[in-house]
Amino acid sequence: MRSQSIAAALSLGSAALALHDQFPINTVGETNIRPLDVTISNPGGVSSNSEQWKFDEHPPENVTGNLIFDTVHSLLQHWPNTRYRNGHNIVPGVIPIGTLLYHGTNGSHMIPSEPEWTSTDPEHSIFFARGNGSGWHLTLAATRPLKVLYFDGSSAYKLSKGTMDMQDIVAWGEPRPERSFDERDRIDSLCTWGKEFGIDGFVRMEMDFEVMLCDFTAGVEVVSFLHLALPKDERPSRHPTPLDSDTGARTFEVLHSGSWHNRYPGESRIVLDLTGLISFYDTALAPSLIPVRAGLERCDHRVLGISSDDMSRVMEALIKIITRPHPVGSGIDWKTLTHVIVDRYADRLELMQYLLNFTSSDPQELLHQAKLAQTQLRVMLTPYLLHSTIVPTAVTSDVDASQWAFPIFRLCATTHTSEMINQIPLMTSSERLLLTAVEDTTREICRVTTNMWANGVMNGLDSLFHVERNVDREVTRLMNDWRQDVEKLMSWLDWSVWVKCRPACSTEEICYLPTPRPRRPPPQNLNNALEAKSFTDRVGPPPEGLAIADSPFFYVTPEEDLRKPQPTCLRRLQPYE
Repeated sequence: MRSQSIAAALSLGSAALALHDQFPINTVGETNIRPLDVTISNPGGVSSNSEQWKFDEHPPENVTGNLIFDTVHSLLQHWPNTRYRNGHNIVPGVIPIGTLLYHGTNGSHMIPSEPEWTSTDPEHSIFFARGNGSGWHLTLAATRPLKVLYFDGSSAYKLSKGTMDMQDIVAWGEPRPERSFDERDRIDSLCTWGKEFGIDGFVRMEMDFEVMLCDFTAGVEVVSFLHLALPKDERPSRHPTPLDSDTGARTFEVLHSGSWHNRYPGESRIVLDLTGLISFYDTALAPSLIPVRAGLERCDHRVLGISSDDMSRVMEALIKIITRPHPVGSGIDWKTLTHVIVDRYADRLELMQYLLNFTSSDPQELLHQAKLAQTQLRVMLTPYLLHSTIVPTAVTSDVDASQWAFPIFRLCATTHTSEMINQIPLMTSSERLLLTAVEDTTREICRVTTNMWANGVMNGLDSLFHVERNVDREVTRLMNDWRQDVEKLMSWLDWSVWVKCRPACSTEEICYLPTPRPRRPPPQNLNNALEAKSFTDRVGPPPEGLAIADSPFFYVTPEEDLRKPQPTCLRRLQPYE
């Protein structure tokens, strides 16, 4: 199959177009539309611009294409957005007709007359139907497509460390970490802002996904409003819920329902329009965040520190997206494209990592393992291995030793995007950002894997491209170099599909990433030492670590483990431990 045919097939998706009636996109007047950097006009040989396909050209230090790619691939998935809580994307979307939303009332049999929170799973809303042995539970159905904005990350966790930065900009004009618990004013401000643009709600994630619904009488109808028999609420304010209590089971099921959306396709009842993506990793949109992120690990990235000019630019772009009158876009299914690329490489790179994590004092065992790894590299690159490839038997001093492999590198890096050059005039600025992210990501994958494969060929490890070489003395060095190359590549890609429970959990367990229990700050009106002491006596001192909010058992976990959560197996049955 020709590479152009593959790329054309990938570009046939039309999910984004289905949203244009809700979020029409118009690229008229947008500038900086650029062609692709390369074309496959001469797939059989090295092109005139082969300088850009050298294997020693690493990604620039401040490149964010890999981060944009991964966050887009992770949208509406619980697992990666728990791992990296501080979101960086605002994405328009719709909730389709007939979708159910749920709301648990705190003992009241009244439909809310002001903005309130709804869930996409009843287990989540029932958690809030608190009562003494019973609770009221409201079920709504969308009667038309509901227009929403999605804040990615763990955007419903009331933390001061970055989870709410983006929505604060929309609600209040700037991040306000000191107001992390000011949820009533936050939802009111968001809905007041969104009313002008016909926004019905805002999608966030904590234990599970929720919709901040602005009007319970617009675009939804009541399916049922039931008085449910529920266990007596035993949730105390200071101490863990008993491991074997009915309240523990009820709370665990919130966590459990959230885990249904851990991986792709994630929360599929929210349909996003990636032609209107706003990314704070877009260095043209928010350049002030480049120095803010410098030297930080990804888990510490956040939007706080953005300049007022950049915030104005973000809001201007967002308003343009949600008010454009005409549906325009390329029709490329960006969501599927990112998943095609991850599906293609994730488990193969993981297998390479496993094969290279091997030591032996026996040269023959080491050589055998190296040949297994070489075969897997060739498997990854098989669609791009040209019959016309000629491997030099000797290298002169004025010729790049790996130049013969440049065409393979180029084909691998551009196949998924080469035909998209025809769609660039139709692309929105968000789509061009996505195109660059895909290009940056595939280029680095192919640079590393093609270079590894070519080195294996030149060292006589490949049975298809035979080169006479005494590899015994080089195999240890080559394996070490390969191991470092794969580790660096996987660290740069940083895909959450590689974060899993090892060994796998049993049938009675689920794999779980710890999440923090926000601790409410003291009231602002503590005017004297006596009032402050009274407050401390009521809520108790903070623990050494943070408790786990979506666990009814509130494990105390060191803060560093919450900053970089590690997967663990959690029992699905009482006692939850």
